[in-house]
Amino acid sequence: MATDPLVVLDPAWPKMSLAQIEGLLTAPGQKFEIETVEIRGVPTKAWKHAPASLAMLMLFSRTHGDREFLIHEDERVTYDAHFRAVATLAHKLIAMGIGRGDRVAFAMRNLPEWTQIFFAVTSIGAIAVPLNAWWSGDELEYGIVDSGAKLVILDGERHVRLRDHYAAMPAVEQVLVARPTGPLEGGAADFASLVGPTSGWATLTDVGLPDIAMTIQPDDEVAIFYTSGTTGHPKGAIGTHRNMLSNIFSTGYGAARMLLRRGEVPPATPEHKTHLIVIPFFHVTACSAFLMGNIVAGGTIVLMRKWDTVEAFKLIEKERINATGGVPTIAWQLLEHPDRGKYDLSSLENISYGGAPSAPELVRRIYQEFGALPGNGWGMTETMATVTSHQGEDYLNRPDSCGPPVPVAELKVMSPDGAQAIPVGEVGELWAKGPMIVKGYWNKPEATAATFIDGWVRTGDLARLDEEGFCYIVDRAKDIIIRGGENIYSIEVENVLYAHSAVTDAALVGIPHRILGEEPAAVVHLCSGCSATEAELQAWVGKHLAGFKVPVAIRFVGDVLPRNANGKILKQELRALFAEPAPA
Repeated sequence: MATDPLVVLDPAWPKMSLAQIEGLLTAPGQKFEIETVEIRGVPTKAWKHAPASLAMLMLFSRTHGDREFLIHEDERVTYDAHFRAVATLAHKLIAMGIGRGDRVAFAMRNLPEWTQIFFAVTSIGAIAVPLNAWWSGDELEYGIVDSGAKLVILDGERHVRLRDHYAAMPAVEQVLVARPTGPLEGGAADFASLVGPTSGWATLTDVGLPDIAMTIQPDDEVAIFYTSGTTGHPKGAIGTHRNMLSNIFSTGYGAARMLLRRGEVPPATPEHKTHLIVIPFFHVTACSAFLMGNIVAGGTIVLMRKWDTVEAFKLIEKERINATGGVPTIAWQLLEHPDRGKYDLSSLENISYGGAPSAPELVRRIYQEFGALPGNGWGMTETMATVTSHQGEDYLNRPDSCGPPVPVAELKVMSPDGAQAIPVGEVGELWAKGPMIVKGYWNKPEATAATFIDGWVRTGDLARLDEEGFCYIVDRAKDIIIRGGENIYSIEVENVLYAHSAVTDAALVGIPHRILGEEPAAVVHLCSGCSATEAELQAWVGKHLAGFKVPVAIRFVGDVLPRNANGKILKQELRALFAEPAPA
């Protein structure tokens, strides 16, 4: 289905082309100046003025002083207090024998201790291993053992989940528990004994960062983020300081580009904004794409223990939240909740998301109903987040795109065998290159060799590029449905379903067929108080797309579709719905 662009308020938009903006912003001497550096033997474009390490970012964060950095329920932590806590913990870690290259694994909810641990570990040259807090005990054990972590830090809930597994992790020398929910067991110790609770961080002695912080180089290893693969064990993507810090300038460039496209002058310094973050920090979208730029801008981050739409409304009203998002599902729930009108949400200026494609209808409704500008982008664990960015009027006019690549990134669309580039406008596998591409997979040389080639990463996404370089993700290569030799891209059908007024969540999956190989089937969640039948939705899809793309069956579910922590729909779970007869 072709997507009509929204009406642009200023008929003269855009005031500048993408090429003009890039030439202006990246010129020698400018903030977004680009240089070519050699990364693992490959000449690569990079942001010239990016900090050398996360330790340097922490030192800069002190300049925000008493401005609030983190708000968690009734706890309010300033930038200065957070730096004192990070520095104190960094010295304590060294005293515990943690050194350069050692892995420290941690798993917890979005708590102030999460960022304290992350920056303390990375400021002493050690490697942070943020584990998925949604994982089971077996999965957490796998990540800890696979990474070879010497130290494990958990919140109380994760301790209860993992305590029976400690004996199976012989390399772990110590387990610390933050905010325990009961008596500590299994030899674990109280994390608070090292630095104390957040209420005392502002009065900690100013010890400064350890000397080792000044020796860290941009391409030193900084973190292992495990992929969200739904088959087999997840792989640990090895990120560097340069990978993560590239996001600062990629985010800033996207904001400046949006203003220049309107004919406005970007501010000399970033504006302080208040953000409600609802995506877990253990995901690169939150930790790398969001957190790095927010610290530079001096933004305030409001944390939620667990996502709840009404609680989000209350926080937006109370804290005058300027921006939120995370994954498209959250934006849909904010739009569709029947209590939305009971709260003052007028402070919202931006609703952005990544991690999963969004329907064009969502882009339109954010703008029309909230009066907020939508934002999107594309990246993956293997790119340590931002490769493309898409904001404001560009997004409104290309709602089915994830935007053009940032200037230090390169994209190409390749044939399935990786032997040749695909012409502009045609679909193939997306490859990406830039300073954000990780070193490879932890302890998996064969997977690394197959995925990372001469500075490029094979993404596994099917995509096309248009004449201006805007990228359109069509599907995951493994999710494409081939019906009797005809390709069906899931996103195309899902976007049509989303455009129906009763649909708020949808996914297309392939189900086996003896003759055709497979056929498309859909799982749909309807908005509160809405109704639609299978036949009605099939007719809706058939009105907009070829007949072979119409789902042969549609199942309706009472809740939003199951997703992993990165916002990707767990399609394998949905396929099971078609293994049984449809409910009467």
